[in-house]
Amino acid sequence: MTSPATTSSAPAAIILGAGKGTRMKSDLPKVCHQIGGAPMIRAVVDACLAAGCNRIVAIVGYKQEVVRDALASYGNTVQYAVQAEQLGTGHAVRSAKELFTGLTPGQLDTFVLCGDGPLIRPSTLQMLLSRHRESKARATLATAVLEDSTGYGRIVRDAHGRFKAIVEQKNATEQERAIKEVNPSYYCFDAASLFGALDRVTRNALTGEYYLTDVPGLLSQEGQKVEIVQAVPPEDVLSINTLEELDHVDRIFRGRAHSNTSSGRGGHSGSAIQAPAR
Repeated sequence: MTSPATTSSAPAAIILGAGKGTRMKSDLPKVCHQIGGAPMIRAVVDACLAAGCNRIVAIVGYKQEVVRDALASYGNTVQYAVQAEQLGTGHAVRSAKELFTGLTPGQLDTFVLCGDGPLIRPSTLQMLLSRHRESKARATLATAVLEDSTGYGRIVRDAHGRFKAIVEQKNATEQERAIKEVNPSYYCFDAASLFGALDRVTRNALTGEYYLTDVPGLLSQEGQKVEIVQAVPPEDVLSINTLEELDHVDRIFRGRAHSNTSSGRGGHSGSAIQAPAR
């Protein structure tokens, strides 16, 4: 499984796809529900490729063979890391550590994204990567500003407007809950710094899980630079946790694909598996 990374100006990407998605009322892995006629994780892979990634690692777990089949046409461009237990997003990313060995700080920029966010745009990733490189940050977050930020992790800045922490809704004070800038889970990390920090992240006392959202705060506390760029359109943050939400996002995605086809840009490729009963 070990595959030492080499220095490259092209970014890599880690896409989280191990979850079940229990509210979807289906046995399919959540990321394999269809958007635009193909498993939604393919839209995330395609956005990464369009943004210049030449290496993608999909984190698989629940019914991993279904996710692998959905991504089979990408060949060796997509590698896989297995999250055997569901112990949080930080644990999921750490499952890929063996595929990123031998790295030094500043060697490899790596996106970390969720496989259930098919409205992601290549232009957003390019903006995120540009800010990350220009600022020479160890971690950069692309954020969104929402009129109703209920349920999302809030971006807390210091008095100078710099990143301070991501505070989840359940842990937020009344003042923090009033913050409109949220974390839609679009990250760009220096890979060596990411995996180093993940080794220092501790289990959440309430859930026993390891959270990726702890990494930027940990790096910041250790004096590493963490940057923010408001780059995510509110529409792209739409969550998919129910079949109704799936239908809503599917309509948006198909509308964009039609516009892109009309303008000659094309949409994401392929269709792999049966759509769930709705």
